[in-house]
Amino acid sequence: MKLAWATDIHLDHATESARRRFCQAVSEQADALVVTGDIAESHILGTALTVLAELTGLPVYFVLGNHDFYRGSISTTRRQAGYVVTQNLVYLSQAGVVELTPNTALVGHDGWADGRLGDLDGSDVILNDFLLIDELKHWRDIHTLDKPALRKALEALGDEAAGYLKSVLTLAAEKYSQVIVATHIPPFREAAWHEGRPSADDYLPFFSCKAVGDVLLEAARSYPKCQILVLCGHTHGGGEIQVAENLRVVTGPAEYGRPEIRQVFEVA
Repeated sequence: MKLAWATDIHLDHATESARRRFCQAVSEQADALVVTGDIAESHILGTALTVLAELTGLPVYFVLGNHDFYRGSISTTRRQAGYVVTQNLVYLSQAGVVELTPNTALVGHDGWADGRLGDLDGSDVILNDFLLIDELKHWRDIHTLDKPALRKALEALGDEAAGYLKSVLTLAAEKYSQVIVATHIPPFREAAWHEGRPSADDYLPFFSCKAVGDVLLEAARSYPKCQILVLCGHTHGGGEIQVAENLRVVTGPAEYGRPEIRQVFEVA
């Protein structure tokens, strides 16, 4: 089968013609689509997902990115994503192990930047996440983030993603010779690409998830005969790293208003 991959498509920033061109390209080039987050903001996410599945006419597998929770909460948005799931619209954070072929499985989780890489305490970066997502509104005053409270929240979200992926990766790697992992946040420092190089230490806490990276490394060591391919986005910069002989991470570039297929994989 042919699996198209896209990330950070931000359909709420795209014109109707751009959305239709993207969906038509997917329909013409692939048998299924996986999207690694940042599909639309929370209040229109369900509609955007439904339209995506209808216009492509193909199975759509997805995880959510930070922008998908904007103007809402993480818990409520995830529940709403679950409500629109159909046979051809699959929320990987709730789906367990998905068999694509007898040899290849697909697993995934939204993921979250867990603040463990880079310099969280010294960073003066303020993302819209901390203004527009209910669970991340941790402020000491109107100008200053409450770093200890924010760190605790980010680490909890990263650990949640890592725990889920550990369970499904173990199941998948025991049965399949290849596992594709879909997540929004780059799991390693080197995979958090920005303008051709890894993100700087002040941005890295918000653009990488060490907890998920640790789980991936453990899985690669424990199942050396299983090839693990990780697809992620978030940074809007593209690049690829070979972490281990059987662990490859591809980060997809993106541009607001221009949803595009990043790669089409031949899945054996």
